[in-house]
Amino acid sequence: MAKITLDNLAHSYLANPANEADYALKELNHDWDDGAAYALLGSSGCGKSTLLNIISGLLQPSQGRILFNGQDVTHSPTAKRNIAQVFQFPVVYDTMTVHDNLAFPLRNRGRDEAYVAERVNNIARMIGMEDVLSKKARGLTADAKQKISLGRGMVREDVNALLFDEPLTVIDPHMKWELRTQLKSLHHEFGHTMIYVTHDQTEALTFADKVVVMYDGRVVQIGTPEELFERPEHTFVGYFIGSPGMNVLTADVQGTEARVGGSTIPLGGGYRSMQGSKVEIGVRPEFVKLSRTDGLPVSIQRVEDVGRHKIVRATFEGHEINIIANEDDVIGADMTRVSFDPAHVNVYVNDWRVAPDGSQSVGEAA
Repeated sequence: MAKITLDNLAHSYLANPANEADYALKELNHDWDDGAAYALLGSSGCGKSTLLNIISGLLQPSQGRILFNGQDVTHSPTAKRNIAQVFQFPVVYDTMTVHDNLAFPLRNRGRDEAYVAERVNNIARMIGMEDVLSKKARGLTADAKQKISLGRGMVREDVNALLFDEPLTVIDPHMKWELRTQLKSLHHEFGHTMIYVTHDQTEALTFADKVVVMYDGRVVQIGTPEELFERPEHTFVGYFIGSPGMNVLTADVQGTEARVGGSTIPLGGGYRSMQGSKVEIGVRPEFVKLSRTDGLPVSIQRVEDVGRHKIVRATFEGHEINIIANEDDVIGADMTRVSFDPAHVNVYVNDWRVAPDGSQSVGEAA
Protein backbone atom coordinates (compact mmCIF):
# COMPACT_ATOMS: atom_id res chain seq x y z
CA MET A 1 0.00 0.00 0.00
CA ALA A 2 1.20 3.52 -0.68
CA LYS A 3 0.45 7.18 -0.17
CA ILE A 4 0.67 8.70 -3.67
CA THR A 5 1.94 12.27 -4.04
CA LEU A 6 1.60 14.32 -7.23
CA ASP A 7 4.25 17.04 -6.97
CA ASN A 8 4.11 19.88 -9.53
CA LEU A 9 2.97 17.28 -12.05
CA ALA A 10 2.01 18.20 -15.63
CA HIS A 11 2.16 16.58 -19.05
CA SER A 12 2.04 17.62 -22.69
CA TYR A 13 2.13 15.34 -25.71
CA LEU A 14 3.83 18.16 -27.64
CA ALA A 15 7.62 18.32 -27.84
CA ASN A 16 7.77 22.03 -26.98
CA PRO A 17 4.62 23.17 -25.16
CA ALA A 18 4.35 26.95 -25.27
CA ASN A 19 1.45 27.65 -22.90
CA GLU A 20 -1.03 26.01 -20.58
CA ALA A 21 -3.38 25.11 -23.43
CA ASP A 22 -0.67 22.78 -24.81
CA TYR A 23 -0.84 20.58 -21.71
CA ALA A 24 -3.16 17.56 -21.61
CA LEU A 25 -2.57 17.48 -17.86
CA LYS A 26 -2.32 20.85 -16.11
CA GLU A 27 -0.19 21.29 -12.99
CA LEU A 28 -1.30 19.04 -10.12
CA ASN A 29 -0.26 19.03 -6.47
CA HIS A 30 -2.15 16.43 -4.45
CA ASP A 31 -1.63 13.77 -1.78
CA TRP A 32 -3.73 10.63 -2.12
CA ASP A 33 -3.99 8.76 1.16
CA ASP A 34 -2.50 5.34 1.77
CA GLY A 35 -5.21 2.68 1.65
CA ALA A 36 -7.98 4.89 0.23
CA ALA A 37 -10.16 4.06 -2.78
CA TYR A 38 -10.33 6.86 -5.36
CA ALA A 39 -12.29 7.19 -8.58
CA LEU A 40 -10.95 9.40 -11.37
CA LEU A 41 -14.11 10.75 -13.01
CA GLY A 42 -14.55 12.94 -16.06
CA SER A 43 -15.57 13.02 -19.70
CA SER A 44 -13.44 11.57 -22.50
CA GLY A 45 -10.22 13.51 -23.11
CA CYS A 46 -10.09 15.21 -19.70
CA GLY A 47 -6.76 13.61 -18.72
CA LYS A 48 -7.87 10.63 -16.59
CA SER A 49 -5.96 7.92 -18.43
CA THR A 50 -2.94 10.19 -18.91
CA LEU A 51 -2.71 10.66 -15.13
CA LEU A 52 -3.20 6.95 -14.46
CA ASN A 53 -0.48 6.01 -16.95
CA ILE A 54 1.93 8.46 -15.31
CA ILE A 55 1.19 6.93 -11.88
CA SER A 56 1.74 3.43 -13.27
CA GLY A 57 4.98 4.33 -15.08
CA LEU A 58 3.69 3.75 -18.60
CA LEU A 59 4.17 7.47 -19.33
CA GLN A 60 6.89 9.89 -18.23
CA PRO A 61 5.50 13.32 -17.20
CA SER A 62 6.72 16.51 -18.87
CA GLN A 63 7.34 18.04 -15.46
CA GLY A 64 7.04 17.22 -11.77
CA ARG A 65 7.31 14.07 -9.71
CA ILE A 66 5.35 11.02 -8.57
CA LEU A 67 6.12 9.78 -5.06
CA PHE A 68 5.06 6.53 -3.38
CA ASN A 69 5.30 6.89 0.42
CA GLY A 70 7.68 9.80 -0.08
CA GLN A 71 10.00 7.94 -2.46
CA ASP A 72 10.45 9.45 -5.92
CA VAL A 73 9.37 6.87 -8.53
CA THR A 74 9.01 9.29 -11.46
CA HIS A 75 11.64 7.49 -13.54
CA SER A 76 11.13 4.01 -12.10
CA PRO A 77 9.78 1.40 -14.51
CA THR A 78 6.33 -0.07 -13.93
CA ALA A 79 7.75 -3.34 -12.56
CA LYS A 80 9.66 -1.46 -9.83
CA ARG A 81 6.56 0.39 -8.60
CA ASN A 82 4.91 -2.80 -7.33
CA ILE A 83 1.47 -2.02 -8.71
CA ALA A 84 -1.24 -3.97 -10.51
CA GLN A 85 -3.10 -2.40 -13.43
CA VAL A 86 -6.28 -3.54 -15.17
CA PHE A 87 -7.01 -2.03 -18.58
CA GLN A 88 -10.23 -1.20 -20.42
CA PHE A 89 -10.01 -4.26 -22.65
CA PRO A 90 -9.01 -7.73 -21.42
CA VAL A 91 -5.36 -8.75 -21.44
CA VAL A 92 -5.09 -12.51 -20.88
CA TYR A 93 -2.92 -15.41 -21.96
CA ASP A 94 -5.19 -17.34 -24.34
CA THR A 95 -3.11 -20.52 -24.26
CA MET A 96 -3.26 -20.73 -20.45
CA THR A 97 -6.13 -22.00 -18.33
CA VAL A 98 -8.10 -19.58 -16.20
CA HIS A 99 -6.31 -21.00 -13.14
CA ASP A 100 -2.87 -20.40 -14.64
CA ASN A 101 -3.81 -16.87 -15.76
CA LEU A 102 -4.80 -16.00 -12.21
CA ALA A 103 -1.75 -17.73 -10.76
CA PHE A 104 0.76 -16.09 -13.11
CA PRO A 105 1.52 -12.91 -11.05
CA LEU A 106 2.12 -15.03 -7.93
CA ARG A 107 4.25 -17.69 -9.62
CA ASN A 108 6.24 -14.93 -11.32
CA ARG A 109 7.20 -13.74 -7.82
CA GLY A 110 8.12 -17.19 -6.55
CA ARG A 111 5.18 -17.80 -4.20
CA ASP A 112 4.71 -21.41 -3.10
CA GLU A 113 2.00 -23.46 -4.77
CA ALA A 114 -0.12 -23.90 -1.64
CA TYR A 115 -0.46 -20.13 -1.29
CA VAL A 116 -1.03 -19.79 -5.04
CA ALA A 117 -3.85 -22.34 -4.97
CA GLU A 118 -5.52 -20.63 -1.99
CA ARG A 119 -5.39 -17.17 -3.54
CA VAL A 120 -6.52 -18.36 -6.97
CA ASN A 121 -9.51 -20.17 -5.47
CA ASN A 122 -10.46 -17.13 -3.37
CA ILE A 123 -10.28 -14.77 -6.36
CA ALA A 124 -12.08 -17.23 -8.66
CA ARG A 125 -14.91 -17.38 -6.13
CA MET A 126 -15.00 -13.59 -5.98
CA ILE A 127 -15.29 -13.17 -9.77
CA GLY A 128 -17.61 -16.15 -10.26
CA MET A 129 -15.21 -18.33 -12.29
CA GLU A 130 -14.72 -21.35 -10.03
CA ASP A 131 -16.38 -23.67 -12.54
CA VAL A 132 -14.07 -22.72 -15.46
CA LEU A 133 -10.66 -22.75 -13.74
CA SER A 134 -9.48 -25.67 -15.88
CA LYS A 135 -10.62 -24.14 -19.20
CA LYS A 136 -8.30 -22.38 -21.63
CA ALA A 137 -8.94 -18.64 -21.84
CA ARG A 138 -9.02 -18.75 -25.65
CA GLY A 139 -12.66 -19.84 -25.94
CA LEU A 140 -14.13 -17.51 -23.32
CA THR A 141 -16.29 -14.43 -23.96
CA ALA A 142 -14.88 -10.89 -23.74
CA ASP A 143 -16.53 -10.21 -20.38
CA ALA A 144 -15.21 -13.50 -18.98
CA LYS A 145 -11.71 -12.56 -20.12
CA GLN A 146 -12.06 -9.18 -18.45
CA LYS A 147 -13.03 -10.89 -15.22
CA ILE A 148 -9.76 -12.83 -15.51
CA SER A 149 -7.90 -9.51 -15.93
CA LEU A 150 -9.64 -8.13 -12.84
CA GLY A 151 -8.83 -11.28 -10.90
CA ARG A 152 -5.18 -11.18 -11.93
CA GLY A 153 -4.98 -7.58 -10.75
CA MET A 154 -6.48 -8.49 -7.39
CA VAL A 155 -4.64 -11.74 -6.72
CA ARG A 156 -1.58 -10.13 -5.13
CA GLU A 157 -1.90 -8.92 -1.55
CA ASP A 158 1.39 -6.98 -1.41
CA VAL A 159 0.90 -4.31 -4.11
CA ASN A 160 1.43 -0.58 -3.50
CA ALA A 161 -1.68 0.26 -5.51
CA LEU A 162 -4.35 -1.26 -7.74
CA LEU A 163 -5.10 0.81 -10.85
CA PHE A 164 -8.24 0.26 -12.93
CA ASP A 165 -8.68 1.99 -16.32
CA GLU A 166 -12.42 1.74 -17.18
CA PRO A 167 -12.28 -2.01 -16.41
CA LEU A 168 -16.00 -2.75 -16.71
CA THR A 169 -16.58 -1.49 -20.26
CA VAL A 170 -17.11 -4.98 -21.67
CA ILE A 171 -18.94 -6.38 -18.62
CA ASP A 172 -22.71 -6.81 -18.72
CA PRO A 173 -24.69 -4.41 -16.46
CA HIS A 174 -25.68 -6.98 -13.81
CA MET A 175 -22.11 -8.24 -13.46
CA LYS A 176 -20.84 -4.63 -13.24
CA TRP A 177 -22.79 -4.14 -10.03
CA GLU A 178 -21.50 -7.41 -8.57
CA LEU A 179 -17.88 -6.71 -9.47
CA ARG A 180 -17.99 -3.17 -8.04
CA THR A 181 -19.37 -4.62 -4.82
CA GLN A 182 -16.61 -7.23 -4.78
CA LEU A 183 -13.94 -4.60 -5.41
CA LYS A 184 -15.22 -2.61 -2.44
CA SER A 185 -15.18 -5.78 -0.31
CA LEU A 186 -11.60 -6.47 -1.37
CA HIS A 187 -10.64 -2.91 -0.45
CA HIS A 188 -12.23 -3.17 2.97
CA GLU A 189 -10.54 -6.53 3.60
CA PHE A 190 -7.00 -5.73 2.45
CA GLY A 191 -6.84 -1.91 2.47
CA HIS A 192 -5.12 -1.53 -0.90
CA THR A 193 -4.74 1.95 -2.35
CA MET A 194 -7.09 1.83 -5.35
CA ILE A 195 -7.54 4.24 -8.26
CA TYR A 196 -10.45 3.57 -10.59
CA VAL A 197 -10.79 5.54 -13.86
CA THR A 198 -14.29 5.94 -15.28
CA HIS A 199 -16.57 8.36 -17.13
CA ASP A 200 -19.61 6.77 -15.42
CA GLN A 201 -20.71 8.69 -12.32
CA THR A 202 -22.60 5.66 -10.94
CA GLU A 203 -19.43 3.56 -11.04
CA ALA A 204 -17.43 6.34 -9.41
CA LEU A 205 -19.90 7.17 -6.65
CA THR A 206 -20.58 3.53 -5.70
CA PHE A 207 -16.93 2.46 -5.72
CA ALA A 208 -14.86 5.24 -4.20
CA ASP A 209 -14.24 6.72 -0.76
CA LYS A 210 -13.39 9.92 -2.62
CA VAL A 211 -14.06 10.95 -6.21
CA VAL A 212 -11.47 12.96 -8.14
CA VAL A 213 -13.34 14.97 -10.77
CA MET A 214 -11.27 16.06 -13.77
CA TYR A 215 -12.10 18.67 -16.38
CA ASP A 216 -9.89 19.95 -19.19
CA GLY A 217 -6.74 18.42 -17.72
CA ARG A 218 -7.36 19.67 -14.17
CA VAL A 219 -8.56 18.17 -10.93
CA VAL A 220 -11.48 20.49 -10.16
CA GLN A 221 -12.66 18.75 -6.98
CA ILE A 222 -11.78 15.83 -4.73
CA GLY A 223 -14.56 14.84 -2.36
CA THR A 224 -17.02 12.32 -1.06
CA PRO A 225 -20.19 11.72 -3.08
CA GLU A 226 -22.08 13.87 -0.56
CA GLU A 227 -19.62 16.76 -0.93
CA LEU A 228 -19.79 16.62 -4.72
CA PHE A 229 -23.57 16.74 -4.59
CA GLU A 230 -24.03 19.35 -1.87
CA ARG A 231 -21.14 21.71 -2.71
CA PRO A 232 -19.91 21.39 -6.30
CA GLU A 233 -16.74 23.49 -6.32
CA HIS A 234 -16.89 23.98 -10.09
CA THR A 235 -19.83 24.30 -12.46
CA PHE A 236 -18.60 21.21 -14.33
CA VAL A 237 -18.91 19.13 -11.16
CA GLY A 238 -22.49 20.31 -10.73
CA TYR A 239 -23.27 19.52 -14.36
CA PHE A 240 -21.50 16.14 -14.46
CA ILE A 241 -22.61 14.75 -11.08
CA GLY A 242 -26.33 14.11 -10.74
CA SER A 243 -29.09 13.10 -13.11
CA PRO A 244 -30.16 15.62 -14.23
CA GLY A 245 -27.20 17.81 -13.36
CA MET A 246 -27.23 21.16 -11.59
CA ASN A 247 -29.14 24.08 -13.10
CA VAL A 248 -26.74 26.96 -13.87
CA LEU A 249 -28.04 30.47 -14.63
CA THR A 250 -26.28 33.77 -15.29
CA ALA A 251 -26.99 36.15 -12.40
CA ASP A 252 -26.21 39.52 -10.87
CA VAL A 253 -25.38 38.82 -7.22
CA GLN A 254 -25.67 41.60 -4.67
CA GLY A 255 -25.69 40.91 -0.93
CA THR A 256 -28.28 38.25 -0.10
CA GLU A 257 -30.01 38.30 -3.48
CA ALA A 258 -29.36 37.26 -7.06
CA ARG A 259 -31.07 38.93 -10.00
CA VAL A 260 -31.90 36.51 -12.82
CA GLY A 261 -33.65 38.24 -15.69
CA GLY A 262 -36.25 40.39 -14.04
CA SER A 263 -36.65 38.16 -10.98
CA THR A 264 -35.03 38.16 -7.56
CA ILE A 265 -33.67 34.92 -6.07
CA PRO A 266 -32.99 34.86 -2.30
CA LEU A 267 -29.61 33.40 -1.28
CA GLY A 268 -28.53 31.55 1.85
CA GLY A 269 -25.90 34.18 2.75
CA GLY A 270 -24.41 37.54 1.81
CA TYR A 271 -21.93 38.14 -1.04
CA ARG A 272 -19.64 40.99 -1.99
CA SER A 273 -20.03 42.74 -5.34
CA MET A 274 -18.73 40.60 -8.22
CA GLN A 275 -18.91 42.99 -11.13
CA GLY A 276 -16.52 42.39 -14.03
CA SER A 277 -16.60 38.60 -13.68
CA LYS A 278 -18.76 35.82 -15.06
CA VAL A 279 -21.25 35.26 -12.23
CA GLU A 280 -23.71 32.37 -12.11
CA ILE A 281 -25.91 30.63 -9.60
CA GLY A 282 -26.29 26.86 -9.47
CA VAL A 283 -29.03 24.79 -7.86
CA ARG A 284 -29.73 21.08 -8.00
CA PRO A 285 -33.10 19.97 -9.50
CA GLU A 286 -33.89 18.39 -6.12
CA PHE A 287 -34.04 21.89 -4.59
CA VAL A 288 -36.26 23.48 -7.24
CA LYS A 289 -40.05 23.63 -6.73
CA LEU A 290 -42.86 24.42 -9.10
CA SER A 291 -45.17 27.21 -8.02
CA ARG A 292 -48.22 29.09 -9.26
CA THR A 293 -47.20 32.47 -7.86
CA ASP A 294 -43.55 32.76 -6.77
CA GLY A 295 -40.20 32.61 -8.52
CA LEU A 296 -38.89 32.61 -12.06
CA PRO A 297 -41.45 32.42 -14.85
CA VAL A 298 -40.92 29.20 -16.84
CA SER A 299 -42.46 27.28 -19.68
CA ILE A 300 -42.90 23.54 -19.03
CA GLN A 301 -41.79 21.48 -22.01
CA ARG A 302 -42.48 17.96 -20.77
CA VAL A 303 -42.78 15.75 -17.68
CA GLU A 304 -40.85 12.47 -17.44
CA ASP A 305 -42.11 9.89 -14.95
CA VAL A 306 -39.13 7.70 -14.00
CA GLY A 307 -40.92 5.68 -11.33
CA ARG A 308 -39.41 7.01 -8.11
CA HIS A 309 -40.00 10.66 -9.06
CA LYS A 310 -40.85 12.95 -11.94
CA ILE A 311 -38.40 15.06 -13.91
CA VAL A 312 -39.99 18.29 -15.14
CA ARG A 313 -38.20 19.88 -18.10
CA ALA A 314 -38.82 23.61 -18.30
CA THR A 315 -37.23 26.66 -19.94
CA PHE A 316 -36.54 30.19 -18.72
CA GLU A 317 -35.62 32.73 -21.41
CA GLY A 318 -34.22 29.93 -23.57
CA HIS A 319 -32.29 28.26 -20.72
CA GLU A 320 -33.28 24.74 -19.64
CA ILE A 321 -34.29 24.30 -16.02
CA ASN A 322 -34.83 20.82 -14.56
CA ILE A 323 -37.06 20.16 -11.58
CA ILE A 324 -37.38 16.90 -9.63
CA ALA A 325 -40.90 16.46 -8.26
CA ASN A 326 -42.34 13.73 -6.07
CA GLU A 327 -44.01 10.81 -7.80
CA ASP A 328 -47.42 11.75 -6.41
CA ASP A 329 -47.16 15.50 -7.11
CA VAL A 330 -49.89 16.87 -9.37
CA ILE A 331 -48.37 19.23 -11.93
CA GLY A 332 -51.01 21.67 -13.10
CA ALA A 333 -50.95 23.71 -16.29
CA ASP A 334 -50.99 26.88 -14.19
CA MET A 335 -47.75 25.98 -12.37
CA THR A 336 -45.53 28.25 -14.44
CA ARG A 337 -43.02 29.48 -11.88
CA VAL A 338 -40.11 27.89 -10.02
CA SER A 339 -38.56 28.78 -6.67
CA PHE A 340 -35.17 27.71 -5.29
CA ASP A 341 -34.29 26.60 -1.77
CA PRO A 342 -31.95 29.46 -0.67
CA ALA A 343 -29.80 27.14 1.47
CA HIS A 344 -28.91 25.09 -1.61
CA VAL A 345 -28.17 27.89 -4.10
CA ASN A 346 -24.45 28.03 -4.89
CA VAL A 347 -22.76 31.11 -6.37
CA TYR A 348 -20.00 30.77 -8.99
CA VAL A 349 -17.48 33.28 -10.27
CA ASN A 350 -15.69 32.26 -13.47
CA ASP A 351 -16.99 28.70 -12.87
CA TRP A 352 -15.59 28.37 -9.30
CA ARG A 353 -17.84 28.37 -6.25
CA VAL A 354 -17.50 31.25 -3.80
CA ALA A 355 -18.46 31.13 -0.15
CA PRO A 356 -21.19 33.46 1.16
CA ASP A 357 -18.62 35.97 2.41
CA GLY A 358 -17.30 36.29 -1.15
CA SER A 359 -14.05 34.33 -0.59
CA GLN A 360 -12.89 32.04 -3.38
CA SER A 361 -13.61 28.33 -3.09
CA VAL A 362 -10.85 25.90 -2.18
CA GLY A 363 -11.40 24.24 -5.55
CA GLU A 364 -9.85 27.15 -7.45
CA ALA A 365 -6.47 26.37 -5.92
CA ALA A 366 -6.65 22.81 -7.26
